[in-house]
Amino acid sequence: MARTATRQRVVVSTIGAWFFGFLIFFPILWMVLASFKTELEAFAIPPSFLFFHWTAENYATVQERSDYVLHAMNSIIIAGGSTLIALLIAIPAAWSMAFSPTKRTKDILLWMLSTKMMPPVGVLVPIYLIYKSFGLLDSRIGLVFILCLGNLPIVIWMLFTYFKEIPRDILEAARMDGATIGRELIYVLTPMAIPGLASTMLLNLILAWNEAFWTLNLSTSNAAPLTTFIASYSSPEGLFWAKLSAASTLAIAPILVLGWFSQKQLVRGLTFGAVK
Repeated sequence: MARTATRQRVVVSTIGAWFFGFLIFFPILWMVLASFKTELEAFAIPPSFLFFHWTAENYATVQERSDYVLHAMNSIIIAGGSTLIALLIAIPAAWSMAFSPTKRTKDILLWMLSTKMMPPVGVLVPIYLIYKSFGLLDSRIGLVFILCLGNLPIVIWMLFTYFKEIPRDILEAARMDGATIGRELIYVLTPMAIPGLASTMLLNLILAWNEAFWTLNLSTSNAAPLTTFIASYSSPEGLFWAKLSAASTLAIAPILVLGWFSQKQLVRGLTFGAVK
């Protein structure tokens, strides 16, 4: 009886997991299907799910109207650059807070986290004026800098919680062998923290890739990433759902492929500790 109940529970849990997974993925699936419809079919009520006239005209129109490659390269450089700089700053910061804490460490961590609670629009005007004064508007460097600062608290918090699980005895043994702080970070801490570093890097990359507020307000054409590329298909004349869906599908495709191939590493880094 217990064995039968266990099998039933597994079946129910599996069905529930697939249901909620499909429910979460359904908007993306609908967007992909809408990208292959005509504008009339995209607006049709009741909507058609699979039985409609499939066409790739929207993708051709999007490519003719916008330079997808330029926007994609901007997204890669901005998201990758902000992630790399954030890691270079966060690794030593998280190390110092995890292994050399002071009585102010918790206050600093809470203060950093509290900055994520502030609406970005609250600092838009001063940031815009600063960027205008230094000539950073519509520049990749400017977007890399602002996205790095915006995601830095999350990166430090993730690495801090991961470093806390590394036994101090291992680091003390390395110090007894004559390892300096730099060698300890590079040769001892970093190899042990690879799963945590990988998951943190992937999460920060996704957050930077999908950031829309700062990219829409601080860029126009030269440094515009894929978020601006998507927004360009919303005009005062109305929303062109089919073309907007095609542009959105092209924008999420690279990060979706990356997430699919790195999901095991991401889950491993978020669920397991440093030493198993």
